[in-house]
Amino acid sequence: MPRRAPNQSIEGFDESYLGTPPWDIGRPQPVFLRLAEAGSIRGRVLDSGCGTGEHALMASERGLDATGIDAAPRAIAAAQRKASDRGLNTRFFVLDALRLGELGERFDTVLDSGLFHIFDDERRVLYVEAVGAVIQGGGRYFMCCFSDRQPGDWGPRRVSQDEIRASFGHGWKVESIEAAQFDVNLDPPLVQAWLATITRD
Repeated sequence: MPRRAPNQSIEGFDESYLGTPPWDIGRPQPVFLRLAEAGSIRGRVLDSGCGTGEHALMASERGLDATGIDAAPRAIAAAQRKASDRGLNTRFFVLDALRLGELGERFDTVLDSGLFHIFDDERRVLYVEAVGAVIQGGGRYFMCCFSDRQPGDWGPRRVSQDEIRASFGHGWKVESIEAAQFDVNLDPPLVQAWLATITRD
């Protein structure tokens, strides 16, 4: 039977930014910072579901052409303020991640920090198609999502390695899936995650 994730509305996510949502830690997630420091994030970069923009800004700080999209207008406004304050030319747009093709652009690297796991089965298929429409052949998609290793049932849907591999079948190559952690504004401040490295054929 298909599994469903809680369908939080765009309005619900936008309202989260009236305060500081648990996932907004004001800096890049350590797993993505390590990728950047290793030189794995390269070329034209898209931060899909960018929130307040820390990963796109991180890419810009390293001299990369970076774009961030999010469906929450408050998050994008905050990201744009950060870019201005830091003197960076990172581009940010309000856009539903299921409609990435509307950008009319192609990217070498797509980053996804905590977006994939919000989708139910039907929208997950649409999202993978949307990412495939904007990533170059040979480009890499780095995704960090909630793991089925995380105990309890609070928060977003837990994702298994098998689900990740099944979602990225034809047209993709799953290079690796590693145990990782998300930093969050909660107690305890860490949750279990998977970091997937996936290449577009």
